[in-house]
Amino acid sequence: MSDSPSKINLLGLSPSKLEAFFEELGEKRFRATQVLKWIHQFGASSFDEMTNISKALRARLAEVAEIREPEILVEKFSKDGTRKWVIRMDGGTAIEMVLIPDGDRKTLCVSSQVGCSLDCSFCSTGKQGFNRNLSTAEIIGQLRVAIRSYGPFDPSGERRVTNVVFMGMGEPLMNFDNVVDATELMMDDNAYGLSKRRVTLSTSGVVPALDKLREVSDVSLAISLHAPNDALRDQLVPINQRYPIDELIASCNRYLKGLSDKRVVTVEYTLIAGVNDQPEHARQLVKVLRRLPCKLNLIPFNPFPNSGYERPGEEAIAAFKQVMLNANILTTVRRTRGDDVDAACGQLVGQVMDRTRRSQKYIPVVQEEPIQGKTQPL
Repeated sequence: MSDSPSKINLLGLSPSKLEAFFEELGEKRFRATQVLKWIHQFGASSFDEMTNISKALRARLAEVAEIREPEILVEKFSKDGTRKWVIRMDGGTAIEMVLIPDGDRKTLCVSSQVGCSLDCSFCSTGKQGFNRNLSTAEIIGQLRVAIRSYGPFDPSGERRVTNVVFMGMGEPLMNFDNVVDATELMMDDNAYGLSKRRVTLSTSGVVPALDKLREVSDVSLAISLHAPNDALRDQLVPINQRYPIDELIASCNRYLKGLSDKRVVTVEYTLIAGVNDQPEHARQLVKVLRRLPCKLNLIPFNPFPNSGYERPGEEAIAAFKQVMLNANILTTVRRTRGDDVDAACGQLVGQVMDRTRRSQKYIPVVQEEPIQGKTQPL
């Protein structure tokens, strides 16, 4: 928690906003690049560490600004290498993030909201209710925590996080400005230097925001589809009632068309026993996906208490995948990682919130509207 709420947290300023900040201080714009590198490449937590900046400017920065990461409530490392954290946000709310290693690839799944407003019926995240959007600093803070978990920052060493996916708690496009600023920092060569192919934003289908995104960003795109027809998707992903599948597919194609390189959309599809996992659903999905350059990620449902849904059997999963492969649609099955650290999004944070409520150390979430989360990642 910050002792000086009036201070600006430089961790959340995009390169252009950091330049504007220094101009307001009467400083040259190049100071922004210096500070950007200190914060994001060297992991500086105080201005005293910035040895190529004068003592006078460092003192002035300390008066008006800070570099503050969110507080770690829980840190769990799985036997399979998965790392999971519950992070306290300002106001006492909590979010979670997960790092999944796979060979040389280390993918960090970040949250963009405390809760979510899209009421997806199969997601545990929303069971805690919606509170607010995360700031850019709170999003970037998750990346800093993950990098630091391997030891002090070392910009000349091996990259500790190779990919970032916005597939954690919340709908990123409902927190548009802060998410865009965070992705800009992730991809900036003076900050984290991640490729635009290695930063992926996942949306349930907020079509107007997706159309706006293509005007300001070129991150990679994933969509949480989860159903092959509007009738079923209306039930599973209620935002479909406003922006049905045809509109979402058209918006995705517009986004791809606006990119300077050739990419595909990742389609996420949670398989739920007896709901959307039958052969007829697979055949319907083939017809939908033939209209979009994409790869398909099948996600067997990860049960949580009182969900009302069950995970399909292995035969049903394999049969569904085979239909897609027979149609020449690149398809993978996401296997749950970190079972021993509650790897499904929303599960661990729910347990922590329950415990902290009992100990009266937790400020309860204020539920503004009946909502649930977006996805079933990890």
